[in-house]
Amino acid sequence: MIIGNKNFDTKHHAYIMGILNVTPDSFSDGGKYNNLDAALKHAEQMILEGVDIIDIGGESTRPGYTQISDAEEIERVCKVIEALKSRFDTPLSIDTYKSKVAFSAISSGIDLINDIWGFKYDANMASIVATAGVACCLMHNRTTDSYNNLMEDVLSDLQESINLALSAGIAKDKILVDPGIGFAKDYETNLKVMQQVERLQTLGYPILLGASKNL
Repeated sequence: MIIGNKNFDTKHHAYIMGILNVTPDSFSDGGKYNNLDAALKHAEQMILEGVDIIDIGGESTRPGYTQISDAEEIERVCKVIEALKSRFDTPLSIDTYKSKVAFSAISSGIDLINDIWGFKYDANMASIVATAGVACCLMHNRTTDSYNNLMEDVLSDLQESINLALSAGIAKDKILVDPGIGFAKDYETNLKVMQQVERLQTLGYPILLGASKNL
């Protein structure tokens, strides 16, 4: 699949996504890179270390996080996107579930929309992605961690997100799926999903796996 200016051969290769959190409260690196100079230096270091794509986060989604306004999130991420685009050719992703943020990020040059709610939070997200023609990652998430059959439910939930994308006109070769490690899952269910992650291949899309060091 093509993301930005790069062709990702997901059938034969694995790729590394670097995380750039421009937030004051991310659980892993909150506050380290929430100014432009620090963000650029960290991005440059990750590129030198060989990342294939950089995912920019402007709102922490750690457990118990406080939601910020669209305007504040846009202010945090767009200046970083524009600065990175002017300096590097590494494809960029934006971690957001809000269509207004996604629209602004696309206008600033983002290549992939990484939605932790798989297009189920904001009804306008799928159409904005479709119109722009950018790639998207649909992550598994739900409001409860109660499952009848863990992997069957995860697959079914992800298929719902895929259907939203396809119905909006997003091309199949623009879609990735993510099992959502750490989201609506406790320690044991996180491990079970990790152990059976290959089952996501039945959906027919490349898999993005974000396994936290704090499983």
